[in-house]
Amino acid sequence: MARLQHFGWFFARGFGPQGWGHPYYEWNYDWTKPRLYQHAARELEQAGLDLVIIEDALSIGFPETIDLRVREAYGGPKHDPLILSPYLLDATQYLGVAPTINAGAYPPYVAARQFATLHHLSDHRLGINVVTDVGSARHLGLPPLPHDAAYDRAEEWLGVIRRLWHSWDDDALIADPRTHHYADGSKIRAFEHEGEYFRVTGPLNAVPFTRGDPAIVSPGGSPRGIAFAGAHSDVQLALAPLDAESVRAYRQKVRQAAVDAGRDPDAIKVLFVFKPEIVASDEEADRVVEASKHPTDEELYRVLAGQSSDLETDLNALSLDEPFDASIFGDHVSLGSIKGLFGKEGVREGVTLRDLITPKTVKGRITDREGFVGTAEQIADFIEELGEEADNDGLIFSGDLHPVTLHRNLDELVPILRRRGVLRTEFGNGGIRANLADF
Repeated sequence: MARLQHFGWFFARGFGPQGWGHPYYEWNYDWTKPRLYQHAARELEQAGLDLVIIEDALSIGFPETIDLRVREAYGGPKHDPLILSPYLLDATQYLGVAPTINAGAYPPYVAARQFATLHHLSDHRLGINVVTDVGSARHLGLPPLPHDAAYDRAEEWLGVIRRLWHSWDDDALIADPRTHHYADGSKIRAFEHEGEYFRVTGPLNAVPFTRGDPAIVSPGGSPRGIAFAGAHSDVQLALAPLDAESVRAYRQKVRQAAVDAGRDPDAIKVLFVFKPEIVASDEEADRVVEASKHPTDEELYRVLAGQSSDLETDLNALSLDEPFDASIFGDHVSLGSIKGLFGKEGVREGVTLRDLITPKTVKGRITDREGFVGTAEQIADFIEELGEEADNDGLIFSGDLHPVTLHRNLDELVPILRRRGVLRTEFGNGGIRANLADF
């Protein structure tokens, strides 16, 4: 019997020019207007996906990398995903929406109030993708922090927000017109928080939630990031090799972190980022894979442009064939992004950029478990296998939020997954948390 899994969409490259660099940009959607994103959100909901996570990066980069980040629209321009969220929530009924929020960018009281408002207005469908981007501190008047200290600040930030959300007892709201008694002030707790990073006075002037807090999403794969997810997250956005053994091991790390934090491990869903390439036939799959094995220097530098944006370091200015020195990366660069560049072999001396980037252009057949190129049936076989052999909670597809991208990925796959009992066919009415807890 097939195992139901959760599915979502990671809105990669964020609230920026959707489709730029691809022919379908000429569909002429205006990326600065909500219609494009609302259209796509309705399609994701129709497909049975639980949530959409909106990527973000506050900074357009350092002076020496600004042109690199905007030239191909990898790092900018971007609008604020939190402000897009109500448009997506208004266009849908069941889809969860999780904008990326930098824990240092929003003061806890303001954040608690804004998130509470959106959660109520959306019928409890808000998620928050909590990130600890340290490179943006200079824009916010905050001191730069090392990797682990940024997580310490995020933990304090989230703890204060939750204390604000729960500064009203569940029965503090009376709303009885007969007695003219709206709320019981004795059941609303004032408090003073004085921590290492924040000083906040409560309570919050927003009423409690009836169906749970906004869902917390976190993407960090470092030991500190896994510990944060285990203690606080409802969804761990996982970047890891997609074979049954690796999925099982990664998922177990996150679940053990939840147990170590005193939580039920079933309270957190580990959803792995997945970017399949669906083709019409085995013959087309062979053609795509073979063509990928012989990248030109131009193609390698195109991949480096994206890597440079993610790493906020101009790799395109370096030789492809000289030994690459990882000390080029400053403290502001995500350890997860550096690990992603070097791959599973880790940071090592003597390797060249050509050595690092060429494998990222090479594709493989999903039937051989060497890549993710395959027919819709073959992709569905793989997804079903992860559920049955690795107890996988589910997957997050990744791409821009453009109808062409969604349909290219989902048109053939959704019916197959539903027929096999892997993808939900209906939603309940309990909001984002209920959707995640359905199975």
